[in-house]
Amino acid sequence: MALLLRGFCKPCRYLQPLHQHISQSISPPPKPSLHRQNHEFYIPSFDTSKLKYFNLIRLSQSYGISTSSSSLRDEEKEKRNGDKKISWIDLYLPEKIRPYAHLARLDKPIGTWLLAWPCMWSITLAASPGHLPDMKMLTLFGCGAFLLRGAGCTINDLLDRDIDTKVERTKSRPIASGALTPFEGVGFLGFQLLLGLGILLQLNNYSRILGASSLLLVFSYPLMKRITFWPQAYLGLTFNWGALLGWSAIRGSLDPRVVLPLYLSGVCWTLVYDTIYAHQDKEDDKIVGVKSTALRFEDATKKWVTGFGILCISSLALSGYNAHLGASGQLAWQIWTVDISSGADCSRKFVSNKWFGAIVFGGILLGRLSS
Repeated sequence: MALLLRGFCKPCRYLQPLHQHISQSISPPPKPSLHRQNHEFYIPSFDTSKLKYFNLIRLSQSYGISTSSSSLRDEEKEKRNGDKKISWIDLYLPEKIRPYAHLARLDKPIGTWLLAWPCMWSITLAASPGHLPDMKMLTLFGCGAFLLRGAGCTINDLLDRDIDTKVERTKSRPIASGALTPFEGVGFLGFQLLLGLGILLQLNNYSRILGASSLLLVFSYPLMKRITFWPQAYLGLTFNWGALLGWSAIRGSLDPRVVLPLYLSGVCWTLVYDTIYAHQDKEDDKIVGVKSTALRFEDATKKWVTGFGILCISSLALSGYNAHLGASGQLAWQIWTVDISSGADCSRKFVSNKWFGAIVFGGILLGRLSS
């Protein structure tokens, strides 16, 4: 045993690289002690009496040293992966189509829900008393909302690519990051609009013209944040066009007494949820120079969105149905409890609006079936 210890204390050219590694990791290196508990030794392994390699059999817990470069790399990789949000797109879709899926926000369905619910409300309102809404129309408008939302995101990213690179939340988007070229984005937009046209052609002539006219709003919306502090109101006009279109698809015309209050309700609803959403980016927006209701309202945001929430529920009531009774509680909850200084909480409240839309739909459906 003494000989073995003496052999480790003597300088050895085989031990030199490991000695240097330890001395760099610990400053100053502790002196070996026979009385020190939990001490570690490097025991040489021999093959035909020749020193071949060293096996580390115990590493002192008090030192916390790792000599494995691969473990360090793994740790750094895990840290990087922890910072990056991995969606089902990255896990399951082929690599070539992932940027297009991200461009259409396929992993974030909340936008499709917010676009689809006003359509569903209107179609259900237009149903005959005591009957379920037209399931074919509900399906067509659901698919249309999915396609139009993706097209809207593509248009937005094409027009905002210079802004998105300067905003933390958006700089990794496909066009802003360079994963897709603008030309590829335009080609994908054409594909989405072509599929949307296939759905629009299945509606009556009145609805075809009404639906096509919404493209003016879709294409111009991304520019509004450069012009006015009210881009959220313009988004409301765009996102709730289905409140008009759904009715016309069933009835072949519009009844202003029903659809205009419903449309106004949707616009006010959008002002609530998208103002909350805009608070996530307000610091970046100030730097970039774009406008939003979050910057317009600032600390008075809750007062403003409370007013819009009241107007939203009142407009639903004006449509002649009691859907507001169930929905008002959810809308009040998100307005009263949102922390506008917390981006994470603003995001949670924004996503919760899919349930507001579902509650309104359920109330309208029950009202129609019981009438």
